[in-house]
Amino acid sequence: MERMAEPESRKATPVGRRVVLGMLGLGVAGVIFGDPVSRGIGDILQPLTSGDSGLASLVPGADNFQIYTVVSGYPTAPPDYRLTVDGMVEHPLSLTVADLEAMPATKLVKPFQCVTGWRVPDVHWTGVRLGHLLDEAGVTNGATALHFKSFDGTYTESLTLDQAGLSDVIVAYQMLGGPVTREHGGPVRLYVAPMYGYKSIKWLSTISVVNQVEPGYWEDDGYAVDAWIGRSNGLSGDPVS
Repeated sequence: MERMAEPESRKATPVGRRVVLGMLGLGVAGVIFGDPVSRGIGDILQPLTSGDSGLASLVPGADNFQIYTVVSGYPTAPPDYRLTVDGMVEHPLSLTVADLEAMPATKLVKPFQCVTGWRVPDVHWTGVRLGHLLDEAGVTNGATALHFKSFDGTYTESLTLDQAGLSDVIVAYQMLGGPVTREHGGPVRLYVAPMYGYKSIKWLSTISVVNQVEPGYWEDDGYAVDAWIGRSNGLSGDPVS
Protein backbone atom coordinates (compact mmCIF):
# COMPACT_ATOMS: atom_id res chain seq x y z
CA MET A 1 0.00 0.00 0.00
CA GLU A 2 1.33 3.41 -0.91
CA ARG A 3 2.16 5.69 1.99
CA MET A 4 0.49 9.03 1.53
CA ALA A 5 2.31 12.33 1.44
CA GLU A 6 1.20 15.55 3.10
CA PRO A 7 -2.30 16.63 2.04
CA GLU A 8 -2.34 19.23 -0.72
CA SER A 9 -4.67 21.47 1.30
CA ARG A 10 -2.07 22.18 3.97
CA LYS A 11 -0.40 25.58 3.62
CA ALA A 12 3.14 25.46 4.93
CA THR A 13 4.71 28.73 6.02
CA PRO A 14 7.06 30.13 3.36
CA VAL A 15 10.65 30.30 4.59
CA GLY A 16 13.88 31.72 3.27
CA ARG A 17 17.46 30.67 2.86
CA ARG A 18 18.84 31.73 6.25
CA VAL A 19 16.15 29.96 8.25
CA VAL A 20 16.59 26.71 6.34
CA LEU A 21 20.36 26.90 6.83
CA GLY A 22 19.74 27.29 10.56
CA MET A 23 18.15 23.83 10.54
CA LEU A 24 21.08 22.20 8.77
CA GLY A 25 22.42 20.49 11.88
CA LEU A 26 19.17 18.58 12.26
CA GLY A 27 19.10 17.80 8.57
CA VAL A 28 22.60 16.35 8.47
CA ALA A 29 21.70 14.04 11.34
CA GLY A 30 18.71 12.79 9.39
CA VAL A 31 20.73 12.27 6.21
CA ILE A 32 23.56 10.43 7.95
CA PHE A 33 21.55 8.23 10.30
CA GLY A 34 18.38 7.78 8.28
CA ASP A 35 14.65 7.69 8.89
CA PRO A 36 14.67 6.70 12.60
CA VAL A 37 16.61 9.82 13.51
CA SER A 38 14.49 12.00 11.22
CA ARG A 39 11.34 10.74 12.88
CA GLY A 40 12.85 11.18 16.35
CA ILE A 41 13.79 14.78 15.61
CA GLY A 42 10.27 15.47 14.44
CA ASP A 43 8.76 13.92 17.59
CA ILE A 44 11.04 15.88 19.89
CA LEU A 45 10.46 19.25 18.20
CA GLN A 46 6.77 18.85 17.43
CA PRO A 47 5.62 20.90 20.44
CA LEU A 48 7.94 23.71 19.37
CA THR A 49 6.73 23.72 15.79
CA SER A 50 2.99 23.53 16.22
CA GLY A 51 0.71 26.47 15.52
CA ASP A 52 1.87 29.48 13.52
CA SER A 53 5.53 29.52 14.53
CA GLY A 54 6.63 28.83 10.94
CA LEU A 55 9.09 26.15 12.03
CA ALA A 56 6.80 23.24 11.21
CA SER A 57 7.77 23.41 7.56
CA LEU A 58 11.44 22.97 8.50
CA VAL A 59 11.47 19.92 10.74
CA PRO A 60 12.57 16.70 9.01
CA GLY A 61 9.39 14.62 9.22
CA ALA A 62 8.40 11.06 8.49
CA ASP A 63 6.95 10.61 5.00
CA ASN A 64 5.58 14.16 4.68
CA PHE A 65 6.53 16.94 2.30
CA GLN A 66 7.94 19.98 4.05
CA ILE A 67 7.26 22.84 1.66
CA TYR A 68 9.92 25.52 1.20
CA THR A 69 10.05 28.71 -0.80
CA VAL A 70 12.97 31.12 -1.11
CA VAL A 71 10.73 34.14 -1.67
CA SER A 72 7.96 35.69 0.43
CA GLY A 73 5.08 33.48 -0.59
CA TYR A 74 4.14 31.04 -3.33
CA PRO A 75 4.54 32.56 -6.80
CA THR A 76 1.64 32.39 -9.23
CA ALA A 77 2.16 31.29 -12.82
CA PRO A 78 1.16 33.83 -15.47
CA PRO A 79 -2.08 33.01 -17.32
CA ASP A 80 -0.09 32.49 -20.54
CA TYR A 81 2.52 30.26 -18.86
CA ARG A 82 5.04 28.64 -21.17
CA LEU A 83 8.19 26.66 -20.48
CA THR A 84 11.10 27.97 -22.54
CA VAL A 85 14.03 25.87 -23.76
CA ASP A 86 16.70 28.16 -25.18
CA GLY A 87 20.44 28.83 -25.33
CA MET A 88 22.70 26.55 -27.34
CA VAL A 89 19.93 24.80 -29.27
CA GLU A 90 18.92 24.59 -32.92
CA HIS A 91 15.19 24.94 -32.26
CA PRO A 92 14.20 26.99 -29.18
CA LEU A 93 11.00 25.72 -27.61
CA SER A 94 8.09 27.57 -26.00
CA LEU A 95 5.77 24.98 -24.47
CA THR A 96 2.41 25.12 -22.74
CA VAL A 97 1.44 22.46 -20.21
CA ALA A 98 -0.79 20.96 -22.91
CA ASP A 99 2.24 20.73 -25.22
CA LEU A 100 4.14 18.80 -22.54
CA GLU A 101 1.18 16.51 -21.91
CA ALA A 102 1.06 15.67 -25.64
CA MET A 103 4.65 14.38 -25.55
CA PRO A 104 5.64 10.81 -24.58
CA ALA A 105 4.96 10.54 -20.85
CA THR A 106 7.30 9.06 -18.28
CA LYS A 107 5.72 7.74 -15.09
CA LEU A 108 7.88 7.17 -12.02
CA VAL A 109 7.25 5.95 -8.49
CA LYS A 110 10.26 7.32 -6.66
CA PRO A 111 11.07 8.92 -3.32
CA PHE A 112 11.76 12.60 -2.71
CA GLN A 113 14.78 13.08 -0.43
CA CYS A 114 15.50 16.49 1.06
CA VAL A 115 19.06 17.35 2.03
CA THR A 116 17.73 18.44 5.47
CA GLY A 117 16.87 14.83 6.27
CA TRP A 118 13.21 14.17 5.58
CA ARG A 119 12.08 11.77 2.87
CA VAL A 120 8.76 10.97 1.17
CA PRO A 121 8.67 7.43 -0.26
CA ASP A 122 6.74 6.15 -3.26
CA VAL A 123 5.75 9.48 -4.80
CA HIS A 124 3.97 9.12 -8.16
CA TRP A 125 5.38 11.44 -10.80
CA THR A 126 4.37 12.01 -14.43
CA GLY A 127 6.18 14.18 -16.92
CA VAL A 128 8.46 14.38 -19.93
CA ARG A 129 12.03 13.16 -19.83
CA LEU A 130 14.32 16.15 -19.82
CA GLY A 131 16.46 14.34 -22.37
CA HIS A 132 13.48 14.20 -24.73
CA LEU A 133 13.02 17.98 -24.55
CA LEU A 134 16.70 18.45 -25.33
CA ASP A 135 16.40 16.11 -28.32
CA GLU A 136 13.44 18.15 -29.57
CA ALA A 137 15.38 21.38 -29.21
CA GLY A 138 18.58 20.01 -30.76
CA VAL A 139 21.59 20.70 -28.55
CA THR A 140 24.46 22.33 -30.48
CA ASN A 141 28.17 21.54 -30.34
CA GLY A 142 30.03 22.87 -27.33
CA ALA A 143 27.10 22.66 -24.91
CA THR A 144 27.86 20.87 -21.65
CA ALA A 145 25.26 21.92 -19.09
CA LEU A 146 21.81 23.32 -18.32
CA HIS A 147 20.81 26.39 -16.34
CA PHE A 148 17.29 26.44 -14.89
CA LYS A 149 15.25 29.45 -13.81
CA SER A 150 12.09 29.69 -11.72
CA PHE A 151 9.36 32.23 -12.35
CA ASP A 152 9.68 33.23 -8.69
CA GLY A 153 12.53 35.40 -10.01
CA THR A 154 15.10 34.04 -7.55
CA TYR A 155 15.55 30.28 -7.62
CA THR A 156 18.05 28.85 -10.12
CA GLU A 157 19.61 25.41 -10.60
CA SER A 158 22.01 23.46 -12.81
CA LEU A 159 22.73 20.03 -14.28
CA THR A 160 25.30 18.68 -16.68
CA LEU A 161 24.03 17.34 -20.00
CA ASP A 162 24.95 13.81 -18.91
CA GLN A 163 22.89 14.20 -15.73
CA ALA A 164 19.99 15.69 -17.67
CA GLY A 165 19.90 12.64 -19.94
CA LEU A 166 19.21 10.16 -17.14
CA SER A 167 15.95 8.26 -17.47
CA ASP A 168 14.66 9.41 -14.07
CA VAL A 169 15.14 13.14 -14.62
CA ILE A 170 11.85 14.64 -15.82
CA VAL A 171 9.95 17.86 -16.27
CA ALA A 172 6.94 16.94 -14.14
CA TYR A 173 3.41 18.22 -14.66
CA GLN A 174 1.77 15.69 -12.31
CA MET A 175 2.66 14.40 -8.85
CA LEU A 176 0.74 12.82 -5.98
CA GLY A 177 -2.02 11.73 -8.36
CA GLY A 178 -2.86 15.12 -9.88
CA PRO A 179 -1.44 18.26 -11.47
CA VAL A 180 1.56 19.77 -9.69
CA THR A 181 0.06 22.28 -7.29
CA ARG A 182 1.23 25.83 -6.74
CA GLU A 183 2.78 24.87 -3.37
CA HIS A 184 4.72 22.02 -4.93
CA GLY A 185 6.05 24.19 -7.76
CA GLY A 186 3.34 23.97 -10.41
CA PRO A 187 2.30 24.07 -13.05
CA VAL A 188 5.65 22.48 -13.97
CA ARG A 189 8.67 21.54 -11.90
CA LEU A 190 11.85 19.57 -12.37
CA TYR A 191 12.25 16.19 -10.66
CA VAL A 192 15.78 14.80 -10.40
CA ALA A 193 15.27 11.41 -8.74
CA PRO A 194 18.90 10.52 -7.91
CA MET A 195 19.73 13.88 -6.31
CA TYR A 196 18.64 15.80 -3.22
CA GLY A 197 15.46 17.81 -3.55
CA TYR A 198 17.02 21.24 -3.98
CA LYS A 199 18.04 20.16 -7.49
CA SER A 200 14.35 19.62 -8.38
CA ILE A 201 13.64 23.28 -9.01
CA LYS A 202 10.04 24.41 -8.53
CA TRP A 203 8.00 26.91 -10.61
CA LEU A 204 10.15 26.06 -13.61
CA SER A 205 10.13 28.70 -16.35
CA THR A 206 13.35 28.42 -18.37
CA ILE A 207 15.80 25.70 -19.35
CA SER A 208 18.89 27.22 -20.95
CA VAL A 209 21.53 25.07 -22.62
CA VAL A 210 24.95 26.52 -21.80
CA ASN A 211 28.65 25.73 -22.19
CA GLN A 212 29.49 25.42 -18.49
CA VAL A 213 27.80 24.65 -15.19
CA GLU A 214 26.51 27.76 -13.44
CA PRO A 215 25.99 27.10 -9.69
CA GLY A 216 22.40 27.59 -8.57
CA TYR A 217 20.76 29.42 -5.69
CA TRP A 218 21.64 26.97 -2.91
CA GLU A 219 25.00 26.11 -4.42
CA ASP A 220 26.02 29.74 -4.02
CA ASP A 221 25.70 29.05 -0.27
CA GLY A 222 28.01 26.06 -0.43
CA TYR A 223 25.67 23.19 -1.28
CA ALA A 224 27.06 20.55 -3.62
CA VAL A 225 26.61 21.10 -7.34
CA ASP A 226 26.53 17.32 -7.85
CA ALA A 227 24.01 16.46 -5.15
CA TRP A 228 23.84 12.68 -5.49
CA ILE A 229 21.83 11.08 -2.71
CA GLY A 230 24.10 9.00 -0.50
CA ARG A 231 27.31 10.25 -2.07
CA SER A 232 27.19 13.76 -0.62
CA ASN A 233 25.76 15.40 2.47
CA GLY A 234 24.79 18.30 0.25
CA LEU A 235 27.51 20.64 1.43
CA SER A 236 30.45 21.34 -0.85
CA GLY A 237 30.32 17.79 -2.20
CA ASP A 238 31.63 16.29 1.05
CA PRO A 239 30.93 12.53 1.24
CA VAL A 240 28.63 11.18 3.91
CA SER A 241 30.74 9.42 6.54
